[in-house]
Amino acid sequence: MKRNWLVWMPLLALAFVAGLAIFRLANPNTDYVSSEMVGKPLPEFTLPAATDGVEGLTTANFRDGKPRMLNIFASWCLPCQAEAPYLDQLKAAGVEFHAIAIRDKPEDVAKFLAQNGNPFVRIGADQDMLVQLQLGSSGVPETYIIDGKGRIAYQHIGDIREEHVGPLLKIYRSLK
Repeated sequence: MKRNWLVWMPLLALAFVAGLAIFRLANPNTDYVSSEMVGKPLPEFTLPAATDGVEGLTTANFRDGKPRMLNIFASWCLPCQAEAPYLDQLKAAGVEFHAIAIRDKPEDVAKFLAQNGNPFVRIGADQDMLVQLQLGSSGVPETYIIDGKGRIAYQHIGDIREEHVGPLLKIYRSLK
């Protein structure tokens, strides 16, 4: 009887660790990954277009008096695919989105947009993740709300879900 129990112990331990890992991935702790750039101007950058049919992205695109959301994404990112319908909801509510594609091929970005929709006005390609790091972004997806002067007003870490749409809209609209 004791041997049967001992055989199952490693499997139970593995299941516990896997469950804990899944829980932490689904509920990230943002206390330690928030960008120190919130409240500061965007870093200076010029990024080429991430794919055909969209324009590239520069810091100047955020300094015309209108707030925008800046989404950091990648075609290979599953949470980026999961948040796509909520980006469309935000766009339908009047949000103007720009994006930065991280370590992506133009054909992969085009395929991602064809499958998930394209809420973005401009998409810059950040092959070496230099702009992502300058923003203080720790991964994909991440979304920043930028005021009309090019200052980072808010950072949303992780994918945007249904419960985030209302609060993000409230922050965005408060900058108009």
